[in-house]
Amino acid sequence: MNELRDVYITGVGAHLPGPPVASAAIEDHIGRIGGRDSALGRRALRWNGVETRHYALDGQGRPTTSNAAMCAEAVRAALDHAALTPNDLSFLATATTQGDYLVPGHGTNVHGELGGGPLELASFQSVCGSALMAAKSAWLSVRAGEHDIAAAAASEFSSRWFRPAFYEGSALVDAKGRLRPEADYLRFTLSDGAGAVVMEPSPRPTGLSLRVRFIDLISLADRFDPCMWAGAAPETRADPLSTWAFSGPLAAHAQGAIALLQDFELLKRVIRAWVGVYLQKVEERRIEPARIDHLLCHYSARSLRTEIEALLESTAGMIPRDRWFSNLSTVGNVGSASIWVMLEAFLRSGRLSPGQQVLCVVPESGRALVGFMLLEAVE
Repeated sequence: MNELRDVYITGVGAHLPGPPVASAAIEDHIGRIGGRDSALGRRALRWNGVETRHYALDGQGRPTTSNAAMCAEAVRAALDHAALTPNDLSFLATATTQGDYLVPGHGTNVHGELGGGPLELASFQSVCGSALMAAKSAWLSVRAGEHDIAAAAASEFSSRWFRPAFYEGSALVDAKGRLRPEADYLRFTLSDGAGAVVMEPSPRPTGLSLRVRFIDLISLADRFDPCMWAGAAPETRADPLSTWAFSGPLAAHAQGAIALLQDFELLKRVIRAWVGVYLQKVEERRIEPARIDHLLCHYSARSLRTEIEALLESTAGMIPRDRWFSNLSTVGNVGSASIWVMLEAFLRSGRLSPGQQVLCVVPESGRALVGFMLLEAVE
């Protein structure tokens, strides 16, 4: 049996559609429920701290591209960064919350947009954590010697979920035309875009590469009901037999079962569970905070970062704030693509030096999942 190989990230790419959209213009793109400004929007923006974001919808709410096309653009950018082309790629793993189609999977459509000839494919669907699911698949394929050039990519077209047609005429809008907070908050937090990484068994000939030390994913779904979901009404989301497919699309829309929703009370408990998993990793010395030079932690809102910091403040797991890197304020929460969009911006920042360690943390509220990826810069 061949020995396992070291694996390096040799290329990173991001694709953000259109120009940055300021907060005042959000509802020009995603629309206004009942033709009126959201009552929750300004509060949501104060909580999440997002100042600009990108949408694959224009100022009249019309799509300018597809989820798969954005993902393919990010893969091309990552391959270009690695001085490669789509023809060099032999394994592609993709991630998204929801592709352009219910069937087939996102990965096949990304490959269709990317071109480059036959390749092996893996397609992951979850929420933010699906990025690391795809990354682990690509990492292990190279590590095992099955492929020499693999890409992991993630993309989101969240804004299409936020158009008025997803809510109007449903139980999510009350008699006064107000949208339930479980739905409205997400409209001002999530945005569109894609990111990708290329993995190879050798570092780049010049410049920095990132050796992948490990990728760990921990699900806590046995302890929690869905916390962020689409496809079920809020009151019945814990019952798989009450999901949208058993009602049919028209009845499901009337129940509010098609829209993307978040349970904020449950989220508070999930945050504590995420932190608990991280502290267990610290206790096991899988993660050694003192050796972490840079922390790239995905979080959906500035207020959530504050909660996470408060929980870690008096523990052995706290990493000094000056080692944290985030671009949330300028790109928003890009779901599964966030960690790659953040990594691409971090590498462009010039902060990284050879020998330094980068810890990437990706919590997912969907049904309580958290992932960790440890990287080491090499030259």
